[in-house]
Formats: sequence, structure tokens, C-alpha cells
Amino acid sequence: MMELRRKTFLGALAIAVLVGVALGVLARGQVRPTPGPAPSSQIPVPIVPVQMPLPTVSFAAVAEMIKPSVININTVSRGAGIQGRTPFEEFFGEEFFRRFFGELPERIPQRSLGSGVIVDPKGIALTNAHVVERATDIEVITLDGGKHKAKILGVDKKTDLAVLRLDDGKSTFRAAKLGDSDRAQVGDWVLAVGSPFGLQATVTAGIISAKARQIGQGPFDDFVQTDAAINPGNSGGPLVNMQGEVIGINTAIVAGGSGIGFAIPSNMARKIYTELLDKGRVTRGWLGVQVQPLTAELAREFSVKDAVGVLVSDVVPDSPAAKAGIQRGDVLIEFDGKRLEGPVDLQRGVGLFAPGQSAKVKVWRDQSEKAIEVKVGEAPDERAAREHPGARPRSTLGLEVRPITPELAQRFNLKSNEGVFVARVEEGSAAAEAGIQRGDIVKQIKRQSVLTNVRSLADFERATRDVKEGDQVAFLLQRGQTSLYVAFTVGRG
Repeated sequence: MMELRRKTFLGALAIAVLVGVALGVLARGQVRPTPGPAPSSQIPVPIVPVQMPLPTVSFAAVAEMIKPSVININTVSRGAGIQGRTPFEEFFGEEFFRRFFGELPERIPQRSLGSGVIVDPKGIALTNAHVVERATDIEVITLDGGKHKAKILGVDKKTDLAVLRLDDGKSTFRAAKLGDSDRAQVGDWVLAVGSPFGLQATVTAGIISAKARQIGQGPFDDFVQTDAAINPGNSGGPLVNMQGEVIGINTAIVAGGSGIGFAIPSNMARKIYTELLDKGRVTRGWLGVQVQPLTAELAREFSVKDAVGVLVSDVVPDSPAAKAGIQRGDVLIEFDGKRLEGPVDLQRGVGLFAPGQSAKVKVWRDQSEKAIEVKVGEAPDERAAREHPGARPRSTLGLEVRPITPELAQRFNLKSNEGVFVARVEEGSAAAEAGIQRGDIVKQIKRQSVLTNVRSLADFERATRDVKEGDQVAFLLQRGQTSLYVAFTVGRG
């Protein structure tokens, strides 16, 4: 009996010791019971730092690949200098420069500085048209300090591209490869290389900020935007991807902006460069239609399913479009398999299409889609240039106008996109003598007591379609915050 009590006492003592140990552990927090689910507001959320993905290839490796192909371009010209784009004009903006400094005298040689990139070992290089278009003497400096004479093989002002030949093709150079700009994506790493402010072989890094940018430079705007630093003197230099391929030719900056530069896509540059090299000129396609944006209201009026496409407001008689059966009121949805978001898409697609070739056009008419085949013609001004070499086509009015895009409105601080933008005024024309300037906005046109409010390019073209020499016209212009009328007799100057 005593033995049984002793065992019972020892067992109870052992249990007490175990319980005490357990309680002590709990008290020290080394073992805690599994808690129930916490309220959602108390559930800790892990913080994961977001890091920008680094390129798989070193910037240094890409720079070493491309720098031997990049050239520093020095030009000398006489007259007013490189049109609109001396280094000072490019930095301050053309209007600012001319307002404070005026046109430089004819007798003073002007010097310009830019960049370029060699794309053929035989010394074929690409640069901007505005760097070399009026040059009388061109000297190129390569990375090793070598100096070479260069000759212009061709210039295309509409895309701001020029082709040079170094040392008459007698020397061999390190050439860069033209890449596929269509494959480049927003967010891809890129390097810009050039000679900003004369600092040769300067490399800057950034990403592709946007594609297909329209900045009001013309109907062929299709720029690659980048935040890689581009400064005066970078014009004509390459924008390269991480494989060292050229995917753009740097061409424009926003005056006063930071981290906003633009480059001509390499695929467009390749087409222009090939034509300039082969023929010394560029031929462009022509349909012969006047078009306007398809607004939501117009889409409902014409029973279009999606407000995407361009509305045909007129068709030129005996034009390729007329011969193919395109009609006023048609909505063009696709050209050559590419969707049309607006008039610029059509202008660019047709302009870059080879004349004489057939293209498939998708049209919305009578609440259904129709496929029409059009044999694209050659743009009339291109034909004139071909039939009269050396002669520059002149407009009857003596000026060129463009539609006001959102980018153009932002650039010039315009309050609306109504009117048309005066892109160029021909020297010596009646329009120039009347005081019309580049940058003016045409708001109204008065002819023979008929007053037309100009809200779009279509309005302007309709009001001036049959204008001829000797006609009297009056324009209402907006110039900054000022409105003014100008009147002149139409003539060729």
C-alpha cells in the first residue's frame, strides 16, 4: 500500500513538473498557441521593393560597338545658314532665335554642327536633312580623329533625312547595322550617341518613351520618343538598342523640355535611304482624296460600328481613288492591311507606298465593309520635281499649312485645335510680303465676299481649291494672343 502511494505521488509530481515547464515556456514566449485568423486590416502585407529591370547587356559593351560608326559633322554654308536649325536655333527654337537675332547677312559663312552614323563600310552615312541641306562644304570626323570630306547623295526634307558619301567611297569604315524599329517596344533600353555642343562620342542612356509620335513636323511624323538625353549637336546621330542596332536617327528636341527627344524610326530611314541612294530622290504615293477625322457624331451619322477610320470628304477627279471607285462619304478603315486611326495614318501609309503598286483598301459604305483595290499613283509635287529637276514646287498661295494636332497645340500653347497651322511661307511670295509668318494660325478666309470659317484642313482646302493668280484673298490670323487680318493678291512672286 505504501508502495502504491509512493508511485502515485511520484507520478503526480512528474506531471506537475511537466506542466510547470510548459507554462514557463509559454511565459517566455518561446512557444505560442496558433492564433485564430486576424482581421483583414491587421494582416501584414509584405513590402517588395520595385526595381527597374537592368539591361542584359552592359551599356559599355553597346557603346563600344556603336561609337566607331558615329561621326561628327561640320558644315559651312553661305546665306541664312542651315534652314531653321543652326545649333542656337535648335536650342532656343526658331521663332525665338529669329525674333532676337534676325536673319544673318548673306555674305557671312554659317557653320553648323551635327552628328551622323555610317551604315555601309564604303562610307555611306545617314544624318538629318537640316544638318546639311544648304552646306557648301562638309567635313566629317570619326572616333579616331580622322577627318574626311563628305558629299550629299540625297536629301528628303519631308522626313528630315540625308545620305552622305565619305571620301568618294574610296575608304573603308566601321558600319552600324540598321535594326527593326517595329520590334522596339515602349520601355526598352536605348542609347543615344552623338556630338552635343561639339562633345564628340557622347553616350546617353534611357528608354523608349513612346512610338508613332506626331509632333507637327509633317504628314510623315512617326517618331520614336526617348528620354535618353538629346541636345543640340545630337541631330543625325543614332538611337541604338541593346544589341547595338540602330533603331532611330535622332532628329528633334522640345525647346525648353527635358528628357523629351525624337528619332526617325529605322524602318522609315531604311526605305528613304535606299531610294535616295538608288535614285537621288524619293517617290511618294498618292490616292487623290480629301479626308477628315471620324468623330463619334460622324460615326453615328454614317452608321460606323466603331469610331475608327477616316471620312472621305472629297475625291479628286481622275485620281487613283476615283478610278478605283472610292466615293465621297466612304469611311476608310484599312490601307494595305494597316488600321487607320486618323488622317495622318492614311497620309503616312500612302506617302510611303511605292507608286504604281496596288494596295488593298477596306472601306465602310452602306453599313457594310467593302474591299477595294487601288493602284497608287505618284504624288503630284513629286512628279513636278521629277519632270522639272532643280525646280522647287510652289503653291499658288505661297504657303504650306498643316492640321493642328494635339501635340502641335501643346507645343505652341494653342487653346484649341481649330484652324490650320502655317508651316512654311515661300520667300518672295505675296503671302510673305503681306506679313504671313510661319507659326500663324489661319482662322478665316474671305474670297469674293464669301467668308469661310477655317476649323480644319478640309475647310482650308475647300476655300482655296480653285484659287488662281490675280485673285484677292483675306486671311484672319491668330498670332500668339493677337488676331489680325492680312489681304493680298494671289501670285507666284
